[in-house]
Formats: sequence, structure tokens, C-alpha cells
Amino acid sequence: MERMKITSEIEIEDWELTEQFVRSGGPGGQNVNKVATAVELRFEAARSPNLTEAVKRRLQRIAGRRWTRDGAIVIQVSEERSQARNRDLARARLAELIHRASIKPKRRVKTHVPYGEKRRRVDAKKRRGALKQLRRGDDDLD
Repeated sequence: MERMKITSEIEIEDWELTEQFVRSGGPGGQNVNKVATAVELRFEAARSPNLTEAVKRRLQRIAGRRWTRDGAIVIQVSEERSQARNRDLARARLAELIHRASIKPKRRVKTHVPYGEKRRRVDAKKRRGALKQLRRGDDDLD
């Protein structure tokens, strides 16, 4: 295995990843019962020297239930019949998670609705109400 390159600044070292192969359910017929094709990929995120503290915090929030108490991310994949394909999928999902966490969210700038805009909206409502009032006719007089 070689390093996993996530972004131009972030690379994951080999020692940070642990893979365990287990038997999986799902497609594969009798093959499922005898071959360990499912992969459980574990990434020691909290101990990773390649991630900044801000990225680790965002990663923990994004990972959700996949984040363990000891600060690792566990990704389980058993979608394909091939062990190698499941392994590639797990690594791609981990890379996607870390990539999403590396993007700093933009701060929301509060805006206010200008007075003229509020006035135009209210005036339009009044005109619409007056038009509907005209349509009612004289039936209300009975």
C-alpha cells in the first residue's frame, strides 16, 4: 500500500489505516459463505498528524456514527462480490469524507430587506386585495 492522497495538502499514511476482511451477506450465492469479501476500513483520525484540528472537528461531525470513542472512523463495505472492489469503495468513501471535511464552510452574512422592497410588497398585496374586492360584486348586499 502507498499513501492516499486526498487534497494537495492532505495525505494519509499507511499506518493510519487498518483493514479487516469479513464474510458478508448480500449478493454472491454460495460464494458468500466461504470467502471474506466485506471490508472494514478503520482510520485513526484523531491521531493523524496530517489533519488539522479544524478538519478533525468537521470530520467528526460529518462522520456521525462512523466516528468511534477513541477517535477512529470505521467504514464497512460489502456491496460487491470482489474483496478488492469493496476495498477500493471503502477507501474512496473515506477520501470523500476527508475531502468534505477539508473544505472550510463559508460564514453566513446576515442581510436585511430594504424598506423600499417591503413597501412594494405591501402595496402589491393591497392592489391585489382591491382587485379581488371589486370582483365580489353586489351579491353581498342581500
